[in-house]
Amino acid sequence: MVGDSTIAALVLLLDLSELLVGVEDRGVPPWLYAAVGVVTVVPLCVRRRWPLASAYAVLAGLALMVLTQDGAMVRVAGLAVCVSVYTVVAYAGRRPAAPYTFLAAVVVACQVLFKTPTFDDRGNAITVMAVVYVLVAAVCWVLGEFVGARRAYNAEVERRLRHLEFEQDQQSRIAVAEERNRIARELHDVLAHSVSVMITQADGATFALHGKPEMAEKALRAIGETGRDALSELRGLLEVLRNPDEGGGRTPQPTAAGLRELADRVRGLGLPVELRLDGDFEVLPTGIGLAVYRIAQESLTNVLKHGGRDVRAAVHAANDGERIEIEVLDDGARREPTTLVSGGNGLIGMRERATVYGGELHAGPRTEGGWRVRAVLPLPRG
Repeated sequence: MVGDSTIAALVLLLDLSELLVGVEDRGVPPWLYAAVGVVTVVPLCVRRRWPLASAYAVLAGLALMVLTQDGAMVRVAGLAVCVSVYTVVAYAGRRPAAPYTFLAAVVVACQVLFKTPTFDDRGNAITVMAVVYVLVAAVCWVLGEFVGARRAYNAEVERRLRHLEFEQDQQSRIAVAEERNRIARELHDVLAHSVSVMITQADGATFALHGKPEMAEKALRAIGETGRDALSELRGLLEVLRNPDEGGGRTPQPTAAGLRELADRVRGLGLPVELRLDGDFEVLPTGIGLAVYRIAQESLTNVLKHGGRDVRAAVHAANDGERIEIEVLDDGARREPTTLVSGGNGLIGMRERATVYGGELHAGPRTEGGWRVRAVLPLPRG
């Protein structure tokens, strides 16, 4: 608005300086010239906000001056019309600019026809006017095209920057959500298994304390070992979270190579576990190896919690070079999926782990009794 007002003031000063020279000889009051000039130039103050309305207001002023049949007064609006042609091209586009430029040419041609007394003079005047108008309009049009192109380019750059900022913000939100889910899964896997085992052993020790003290002592040792293992894993997890770029912390995360140790630890808790491994599990991608271990760990934890007495479990894992299959079976009492873990987070966590690596996981009761968990995780090629 400030720049537009400045342009309007300059145009008005230039026009009035021409109008007021010898105005008394024309028999027209000076205030009329000033009033017409102001009315014609004022729309330029809002030319960028309302380019078409401003331009046609200036054109209306030009038509009013043509009716006065005074060439000097027509020149008052001439410069304003040139500015309007440039403005419409730059801020409204070519399509609305074309009819406006044509109408302005018609109005100026009418002024020449009304003012020029003879036919020959009209022809010469029209020729000169046409050349001048075409040149001036062409210059204004080209300037408008240049400025309009720059405005469109800048607008596109700003739009892309806003879109990029939006995408970066969304990616940051997704990354934060994924990190929270990852932390939640790890904490659940570390704590849920250990706490469940400790609760089970503590309950067993309570019942065996007086009748079978040796079993109570064994259960208490298992509670201590499980607690120490959980604390070690938790410290390692927190170390990784504190220093994600230092890779690993003091305690390495478990992998599929630790399935034998997991089976031995669960056997020590009183659950018979049959383990069968087909293929190489020593060298697997870290994430897939951890997922296989956690799925087996969570499944065996559920057997301990919900399988009942005299339950047995079997773990079968196979690596054929293209995918990893892991299956955990038990012959305990039948149970509904909602009783797997409190809130169902264990089953959800296992499925999420499988999905992250493009795999799938299914869990449900077996026809012959017990429960079955089966997961398939494809291995990356190359």
